[in-house]
Amino acid sequence: MAIRVYNTMSRSKEELETIEPGTVKMYVCGPTVYNYIHLGNARTFLNFDMIRRYLEYSGVDVTFVQNITDVDDKIINRANVEGVPADEIAEKYRLAFEEDMEALGVKPPDIAPRATEHIAEMVEVIAVLVEKGHAYVADGDVYFDVSSFAGYGRLSGRDLSEQQVTVQFSPEMERKRDPWDFALWKAAKPGEPSWESPWGPGRPGWHIECSTMSVQYLGGGFDIHGGGLDLVFPHHENEMAQAEAYSGDRFARYWIHSGMLNIDQEKMSKSLGNIKMLREVLEEFDPDTVRMLMLGTHYRSPLSFSEMSLTEARASIERIWNCLERIESAGDNGGGGSGAGGNELTSTLERLDASFREHMDDDFNSAAALGEIFEAVREVNTFLDGAEAPPAAALQRAKQFIMEHCGALGLELEASSRIVASSTSRAKISSAGSDRGRLLSFAAEAGIEAETGEMPDEELVQLLLEARQVARESKDFTRADMIRDGLNGLGIQVEDIKRLRPE
Repeated sequence: MAIRVYNTMSRSKEELETIEPGTVKMYVCGPTVYNYIHLGNARTFLNFDMIRRYLEYSGVDVTFVQNITDVDDKIINRANVEGVPADEIAEKYRLAFEEDMEALGVKPPDIAPRATEHIAEMVEVIAVLVEKGHAYVADGDVYFDVSSFAGYGRLSGRDLSEQQVTVQFSPEMERKRDPWDFALWKAAKPGEPSWESPWGPGRPGWHIECSTMSVQYLGGGFDIHGGGLDLVFPHHENEMAQAEAYSGDRFARYWIHSGMLNIDQEKMSKSLGNIKMLREVLEEFDPDTVRMLMLGTHYRSPLSFSEMSLTEARASIERIWNCLERIESAGDNGGGGSGAGGNELTSTLERLDASFREHMDDDFNSAAALGEIFEAVREVNTFLDGAEAPPAAALQRAKQFIMEHCGALGLELEASSRIVASSTSRAKISSAGSDRGRLLSFAAEAGIEAETGEMPDEELVQLLLEARQVARESKDFTRADMIRDGLNGLGIQVEDIKRLRPE
């Protein structure tokens, strides 16, 4: 099956037909480096990391370009607040961004151009747009004339003649011919970074950066342009307009956009005060857990983020780790048998591999693809439950399947699996609490009955956690998972506290 992608331009899924067969040239809008990145940013970068990894897993040669916007109003404003030069702010948060991406397990781009290193190229593009009549100069500023480009609004589906514009008076609005026109070049203001140009000292507008750098490194008509859904308008619409007005040719073949992220069912925003920085979340949860949560929803769909959803994602990761440990343990205990059971498992894994690829080929449906990985985990556990001496070849294939398919999605299990068996647990009782009767009933179901009727909830939960730890250490992962899931079902979150084993 050929890979199909949802193209924002056509609003439909299309077969991915690249300029050069077997090669994908991809540009993804990077960060404006004025602060630490939040979870919404992280979701976009992680989703495109997943797309890139799967393309590479499928044998495609990917050239991945992601820019750094290191000159912008937000950077200048932050510098003014902190009383430091703008380039100092940009460098501080550029390095922080790279640290955060490495911590999350996102691969670095092949090329990471910075806006400030490409000013001359941007000036050349703007000059051509002025010469062609697509841009005009006004008091040292240069604006793109939206009315000069017939295809404006095609990407976002907007008809500007039907759009209402609320205009607040400003000197910039007075200089524009039309409220929809946007800045290509901004005249220098006192104390701001600036570069020389035919229109006087100044700096580029935001939109011209990506148009210039993407074409410079990937060529005109490159394969995929990506970014968050919030960039469709005006950023990507403006990028496309100025790039195609400049060249007269198609800018990008496929436009892919990552969906938005909500915090506890509400849109993440400064006004609601619910902005969560990625590095803060990574202080409490490991990268695989964050990735599992995000990949569990299709990249184009809204994602609801909460501490409970992270806890559930952590439990999902643990199921995979536990299965890998069972495979290792079975191998250590002699796994040298043979028989139809191993052949049947291998056949099942081949079927699941085909299903995994089918889901991912269908617009990178990571949520459905993860389902096939968990089906494999269930099949492997069932196989191990019934095999006294599982065949070594089947064990190797089972481990290879899990590691390979998780790796295709960016789950770094090899490093994380060192943590599992030596971790301890704690529980947090949610604000909703738990029903006393249900807790006692579950404790009895789990085989803990002695004097529990007089025992405080906290002590009873601790007994259950200790029973779970004993089950983990004795490789009884079915019982360990049952206790954890039962507690979670009672509104009691089980968290594993990581303690690395010695190498």
